[in-house]
Amino acid sequence: MKQLIQNIKQWLSRLSFRTGVIVLLCCVLCYILSFAQMALPISASAKSALWVVLFGLAKTFQYGGLTILGVEGVKRLKKRFKRR
Repeated sequence: MKQLIQNIKQWLSRLSFRTGVIVLLCCVLCYILSFAQMALPISASAKSALWVVLFGLAKTFQYGGLTILGVEGVKRLKKRFKRR
């Protein structure tokens, strides 16, 4: 199992910086959708199910994006935000 996780991390770390940023933008979109769906006129159980799915996707995108970027990519991203 540990070997599988290492293989996945290595594969994700070979993806580009741009791909990592796109995955993190998907994360933000899922976070927004997970809370915006509360305004829909549907049952509470459907809202709960949607929230769980969308919030889970957001967390998956978050950790995937951070794994793709790595430490250096996060530093690079922070540097871009500090310039503005």
